[in-house]
Amino acid sequence: MTSPRFGRLRRLATAAALCALIGPALPAAPAAALPPAPPVQAPVPEPAPHLDAVESVLRDVSPGLEGQVWERTGGNALDTGGGGASDWLLQTPGCWGDAGCADRPGSRQLLARMTENISRATTSVDISTLAPFPDGAFQDAIVAGLKQSVAAGHRLSVRVLAGAAPIYHLNVLPSAYRDQLRAGLGEAAGSVTLNVATMTTSKTGLSWNHSKLLVVDGQSVITGGINGWKNDYLTTTHPVSDADLALSGPAARSASRYLDRLWSWTCERAHRVTEVWFAASPGAGCLASLEKALPPLAATGNVPVIAVGGLGVGVQSADPSSSYRPALSTTAPASDTTCLVGLHDHTNTDRDYDTVNPEESALRALVGSARSHIEISQQDLHATCPPLPRYDVRLYDTLAARMAAGVKVRIVVSDPANRGAIGSGGYSQITSLKEISDALRNRLALTTKSVPRAEAVMCATLQLATARHSGSATWADGHPYAQHHKLVSVDGSAFYLGSKNLYPSWLQDYGYIVESPAAAAQLADALLAPQWAHSRATATYDHTRAACPLPGGAPGGV
Repeated sequence: MTSPRFGRLRRLATAAALCALIGPALPAAPAAALPPAPPVQAPVPEPAPHLDAVESVLRDVSPGLEGQVWERTGGNALDTGGGGASDWLLQTPGCWGDAGCADRPGSRQLLARMTENISRATTSVDISTLAPFPDGAFQDAIVAGLKQSVAAGHRLSVRVLAGAAPIYHLNVLPSAYRDQLRAGLGEAAGSVTLNVATMTTSKTGLSWNHSKLLVVDGQSVITGGINGWKNDYLTTTHPVSDADLALSGPAARSASRYLDRLWSWTCERAHRVTEVWFAASPGAGCLASLEKALPPLAATGNVPVIAVGGLGVGVQSADPSSSYRPALSTTAPASDTTCLVGLHDHTNTDRDYDTVNPEESALRALVGSARSHIEISQQDLHATCPPLPRYDVRLYDTLAARMAAGVKVRIVVSDPANRGAIGSGGYSQITSLKEISDALRNRLALTTKSVPRAEAVMCATLQLATARHSGSATWADGHPYAQHHKLVSVDGSAFYLGSKNLYPSWLQDYGYIVESPAAAAQLADALLAPQWAHSRATATYDHTRAACPLPGGAPGGV
């Protein structure tokens, strides 16, 4: 029996044969006019109004630094490492709700991801951090990844760059860390070319590297606030709460170019011991650039990102192509911002500093782009004063303007009980939340033309609290919760994660502004929601509960 499908194919073949036989005898039919084929169009990118606003500001402030210090790219993916949808967010310690925190899934996940990313290296691994160098399980994770890569037959160039504060980090020796790495690598050390350095770009400008980057082959990156210090994060009963993100795609290559910029400065001064201490593998020179030797880069997803950093003080004095002219005379700091007469205030009064530190303008622009709500999770909004200025006046003015427009603002900072005895020796720089609310009220009063109106706006829009990781007021050992986040999220659509603090600091920093409602929702669920659930009991302002330090506790009206 012939199948219907075979019969249909046979009839079509017969008809085709007949057409071939009789076709030449038939007159040719006039050719029908075909409509022109529609042009092939590239996929229309999703709207990214927050990135548009930030990019517009960066093109004004720092056009000459595009591609080196800041860059907008598409085709990125938030790297989950094959895990859950929110596993691109790497948190320490990750034990929300548990004051004992014996089990730290977030810390384990971070260490495993470090090893996994490094193990995939085929050409290079780039690490930057604040001194001291990684130790304990952080160091073990790095060594394990390098060994796996070498075992797969690769020869690697590895750079490790640490920022060194004058005097404070005199005992941080690149040569000692190089030797420690080589010892840990064992036989694999012969396949790894090491560059290790500490750098201080300006002693008088209080500037050194503060970025925290792990870039592999210019293809993947882990960055955020986390330092590789076992005593602060791992081998302690009161671990620091912190966050990184993992990303792959063109934005990782942006970080490679930024590190090349820092290493170019470092290699030029490799023999100036007042600025740089340098050590390398036997026979190796200083690797000023790795980016040109990296493998080709392909898109890994569809997430738009602005990578943005800063050069601090001492790397470059200004962007000569910038025509940026801020009205600094109208935003000059109020009398309560200056703590050390004679120290130049780069944050509030220095146009040239702005042009080579685009991250500061980018963060203000991100805050200014908010239309409904802003979540800020930071170590602090105020700097160590003295010597630094107390706060960023333009940031506070931007917050004030948004709040006056009805935008809700939530601010969670590290417990002031973590304040260091000397300088920034702890994880807080304030004595109470009142310092933040007082400064914000002062700036709002200028915006609203009235202190009572400023109070009313704060009561209607502000949430201000100190960070808690559980329902307990402290960790189980009695120590206060220390928070080291550098996170800003706006409108449930876009967020910044990196190493840049919102308080004045004149360092080399780096991070990413990501616009993705899906990722922002994951960030809210995995971090912002549990943080607020445990922290809101400390709130001095909470517009949702009419918590407001006014007579009678009434929120007032706007």
